[in-house]
Amino acid sequence: MTAIDTDRVHVLGVRHHGPGSARAVRAALREIGPDAVLIEGPPEADALAGMVGEAEPPVALLAHAPGAGGGPGRAAFWPFAVFSPEWQALLYAHEHGCRVRFCDLPAAHLLALEDGAAGGAPAGSGRPADPLGALAEAAGHGDPERWWDDAVEHRGGDGGAGSPFPAIAEAMAEVRARTAPGPPPLHEARREARMRTVLRSALRAGHRRIAVVCGAWHAPALLAPAPASGDRELLRGLPRVKASATWIPWSHGRLAAGSGYRAGVRAPGWYHHLFTAPDRPVERWLVEAARRLRAEGAGVSSEHVIEGVRLAEALAALRGRPLPGLEEASDAVSSVLCEGSAERAALVHRALTVGERLGSAPPSAPAVPLQRDLEARRRRLRLRAEAEPREIEVDLREEGGRARSVLLHRLRILGVHWGVPVAGPVGALGTFRERWRLAWEPELSVALVEAGVWGGGVEEAAEARARDLASGADLPALTSLTERCLLAGLDGVLEEVLAALPARAARGGGVGALMAAVPPLARAARYGDVRRTGAAALRAAAGALLDRIRAGLGPALAGLGEEAAAGAAADVDAVHQAAVLLGGDAERSWLDALERLAPNPSLPGLVAGRIHRLLRDAGRLGAGESADRLALAVSPGAPPRRATAWLEGFLADGGLLLAHDPELLALVDEWLAGLEGAAFASVLPLLRRTFGGFTAGERAEIGRRARARGAPGGAGREPEPAADPARAAAAAATADLIIRTAKERE
Repeated sequence: MTAIDTDRVHVLGVRHHGPGSARAVRAALREIGPDAVLIEGPPEADALAGMVGEAEPPVALLAHAPGAGGGPGRAAFWPFAVFSPEWQALLYAHEHGCRVRFCDLPAAHLLALEDGAAGGAPAGSGRPADPLGALAEAAGHGDPERWWDDAVEHRGGDGGAGSPFPAIAEAMAEVRARTAPGPPPLHEARREARMRTVLRSALRAGHRRIAVVCGAWHAPALLAPAPASGDRELLRGLPRVKASATWIPWSHGRLAAGSGYRAGVRAPGWYHHLFTAPDRPVERWLVEAARRLRAEGAGVSSEHVIEGVRLAEALAALRGRPLPGLEEASDAVSSVLCEGSAERAALVHRALTVGERLGSAPPSAPAVPLQRDLEARRRRLRLRAEAEPREIEVDLREEGGRARSVLLHRLRILGVHWGVPVAGPVGALGTFRERWRLAWEPELSVALVEAGVWGGGVEEAAEARARDLASGADLPALTSLTERCLLAGLDGVLEEVLAALPARAARGGGVGALMAAVPPLARAARYGDVRRTGAAALRAAAGALLDRIRAGLGPALAGLGEEAAAGAAADVDAVHQAAVLLGGDAERSWLDALERLAPNPSLPGLVAGRIHRLLRDAGRLGAGESADRLALAVSPGAPPRRATAWLEGFLADGGLLLAHDPELLALVDEWLAGLEGAAFASVLPLLRRTFGGFTAGERAEIGRRARARGAPGGAGREPEPAADPARAAAAAATADLIIRTAKERE
């Protein structure tokens, strides 16, 4: 091995993200004055280095290899924040006209290797789990993060205390020798062989001074390089795939160690603050904490901030730290500014410690056409891409609201889940309003790249993807796709899917599949007009499926076991709701079918009870007839478990029904009172499940009325208070106004 020419080559071993490391790199580069800068990263990004002046960190280099046959590909990320040493090296090179080369393994190899990993050591690389931990332990510190912060990241000024890089390289050489002696594992050896190869190439190119910015672990391998022949042998014959690179936005949340990022830091917001604060970082941190607390209505004064600074400095002195760190600042916020309130402190810590922010990629960075189209649509519709989740409400009666809804639904078809529908009092699908939760995660950029195989525009790609989904979908999936196409405004695909429905229904799945298929169609038919989409074809398709269900419903429900009966009851409920949505002949014929089916003794008790309840709610069974059917179901000759299941189906979500119908309550009460001990014990778990679904108020009312029946003089019916028409008039007028308004909107 030959020692490196330190007059021409300067190796700056860094932690990938740290404000002190970043300052030290800037200071070292000013002192070195390099004409070439080599940075750990994929060489596919060499052409992108000149774009850093247009970007706003945090950003990341994305390397992506498309999958075979248009399937999902593989991707790797190299993130940079403003406090990342590599980013500062890129900025320095851009500002001073230096040649920049990335010197890690090409992404084409990393994405092809099964154990490839970017932005940190791969699993099983042979290095210790925490090299900093070994150094901290040798220095007598139990917390590696705090030791590194005190030794490097909290360094004041721009290198005024001297360059730390010779000491870092020497320390890492010792760690490597003691914790990972001998040749490095294969993947690690290949990466370092590539770094040395690029360094030799830069030397041959005649550069006078070369700065290498790499992870501190690799510095010893570059300062005492191996023979070129050995490196060539290590790199010969590596598998490769076709890969491309670009810049994408990144976020502080994805830089945090808690996100799973291998080279992540505990507090990116704190590090960003340390790097960007011109002076007095602790004072400025506490001032920002006070501002946020005041915004939440807390009474925080300047005196709180002054006392908080004093406490942070005192804690640092007691703990033997050169400067107050995040722990001291957090303790000061909790104890002084929040006056011991854990809730307020947690709010401030979450907001400041991560300091969530989303960067922006250079406008000139390569992008697939789909990305360009989405960006144009996003700007036109004034939808901001932000890392912090937020909710928006769109009104489907307005042109802009429909356009936003259509865009978000089209992206969901493409697998780009930027927006997620949120159910709420005015946010459920099928109203004139939708609520969406928006959060742009960096992984969505990869999803967009992968979705680019379907087309160059959002509409074109969504149509192609929907057609592909329809080609292999079963009947329920096909009708679900119908609803998704309606919401996404894909009218052409919607017509094709509807045309395919009859053939798919004829050949597939039985009544169960048909029952799963109807609800999405009914919702689409019912609410299509809200989006100015004709619903006649949807209603016809849903009606045809309902006809098939009615024809085969009885045999499909007969003789089911307990578990299957529960699923069947849920399916009957869903189809009933769909029929009600469709209304008219579809609803009437469905209720006729239920009436014919209800007395069938071969139905499972749960399903029979549920059908009777639906008929009662629809007005097809009067109170007296319902009581007669219930009495028959729980008669002494009925098996107790079937009777309990019948009761469960009938009373599901119906605590008020039992509480306010004395005849039904009397029937249930007398049936229970007549059960023998063993029979009562066998049905008790089922009864508990049924009554456990009622609200606490409903259970209390049922108990009160049951006690009244059993009390002396309790004749089984508690007299109801007489109605007062005058007191009810205002409520009746309000209800009438709501009903009339809803009908007008429909």
